[in-house]
Amino acid sequence: MTDLSADADAISGSTENPARFTAIFDRHVVAVHNYVARRVGDVLADELTGEVFCIAFERRATFDLTCDDARPWLFGIASRLVQRSWRTGDRSARAHERLRHERQRLSVADVSDRIEGGEFAAAVASALDRLPEAERETLLLFAWDRFSYAQIGEMLGIPVGTVRSRIARARDRLRDHLAAAGHPVPEPTTLLPKDTPS
Repeated sequence: MTDLSADADAISGSTENPARFTAIFDRHVVAVHNYVARRVGDVLADELTGEVFCIAFERRATFDLTCDDARPWLFGIASRLVQRSWRTGDRSARAHERLRHERQRLSVADVSDRIEGGEFAAAVASALDRLPEAERETLLLFAWDRFSYAQIGEMLGIPVGTVRSRIARARDRLRDHLAAAGHPVPEPTTLLPKDTPS
């Protein structure tokens, strides 16, 4: 199991011995790549993942050494790069198409043991597509990537209260969209994990 408490030590030590930063890459490259690939596809994810770690290395002096886990910091960098990529013409179309495909695939996996049929999975994917971007990203960081509210707030640069309200609104909208499509979801929604301590 990864010792996340060593992240701060590795980053701190890398200011005098840059080679120590490779431990951050080794621990987190797979998680960062998976996060990016869900949003922009595997090909572009390779490029952006490399860029995440280049930026992180260049800005390592800005890392808050009181934080043990470097993932929120790395995912925050990744999130900004993904959003920038979505604003660059053709990449945007490819990114959204990949995200739609990945949502549908994950939705099937997430609910297959509870609800049968691809029709419901397609409805979930469609409902996710209809969420405002800020709510969708906050929700996916929580539901897909299993970050706490505090970690999401750090990544996105927003207060924990805003994270909570975005997730609550996103859940309500998902429920409404699914109900309108003839797929009512009982309260509380079975599609998403319960709140976790921040």
